[in-house]
Amino acid sequence: MRLTPLAQLRVSKHNIPACPSALESHFSQVGVVTPQWRYTMYQTSHFHSTSHEVLGISSGSAKLCFGHEDNPGKVVEQVSAGDVVVIPAGVAHRLLDDIEGGFQMVGCYPKGCSWDMCYGSEGEEDKVKGISKVHWFTKDSVYGDEGPVLDV
Repeated sequence: MRLTPLAQLRVSKHNIPACPSALESHFSQVGVVTPQWRYTMYQTSHFHSTSHEVLGISSGSAKLCFGHEDNPGKVVEQVSAGDVVVIPAGVAHRLLDDIEGGFQMVGCYPKGCSWDMCYGSEGEEDKVKGISKVHWFTKDSVYGDEGPVLDV
């Protein structure tokens, strides 16, 4: 099972101070998403069926794949410290290349959402059906009341 990246995928250059605590503070202050972890991205394609995901890049540079690597509709983006990636629920993503070593992110999810891990495996069909019920943002996770996330 492979999902094609949706038009809502956003990679933005925000120049937010890239240290993890500054990213966490910024996201918390805006109040749309809750920072939940600091880590790199898994090298295995995975997606979330219950929540969108917002990633603040805190260090390093990497090539990321959105949509399974065998998917002809996949999107490959190079991201670096200070960038923010908004991944819609259901869009598979994985780390292709940690370019400089030490690639790290702050992972955030919309307030009140719990997230899951899916791999496109057999038995996940019901989870895929539920993705269409995940509501899009009503405020931008970086800018608040207005911002590019609302323009999709």
